[in-house]
Amino acid sequence: MKAHIRRQLTMFVEPTDGEKIETARKKFNPLQHRIIRSHLTLCREDELTDLDGVMKNLDNLKLGNLTFEVGEVERSDNGKGAVLPVYDENNKFKNLRELLLKGMVDNPRNLKAHITIIHPRNATCTDGIFSELKKKIFPPKLTFKKISLIEQEGNNPWKIVRTIKLNVDSVN
Repeated sequence: MKAHIRRQLTMFVEPTDGEKIETARKKFNPLQHRIIRSHLTLCREDELTDLDGVMKNLDNLKLGNLTFEVGEVERSDNGKGAVLPVYDENNKFKNLRELLLKGMVDNPRNLKAHITIIHPRNATCTDGIFSELKKKIFPPKLTFKKISLIEQEGNNPWKIVRTIKLNVDSVN
């Protein structure tokens, strides 16, 4: 029996911006750290039912790099997880999602932009861990330069299928 394949569109945190984030993820959520780097999910698998259409929209994007402010670490999922909220005061994240899903999803749900530190599926954020995370200094801003289509088979690490640079019209 073939394992289920999940797909998402995501923007990975640039390595130079993400060192402190990755260090915290590796310490407090090593399984999540092993299967995927720090990222901002743009479109979840249930929104990618017309993958060809979404990829066509992605290919036609004319955007520059996207910079977002990042807040202090917060508890998530009834206190089991921990995330860094990503503020979308100018609706850049929301507008990007609408552009990507145009023609497929008329009213995309309102995703709360965030970077996961502890995913509750494979770790738990205790009060002690959260206290330690609150003392860490994470980047106040993150700049994203690429959008990637990624996929995961079963519980294996996510793989990058395709990447589009935001500041040029080329594919990596």
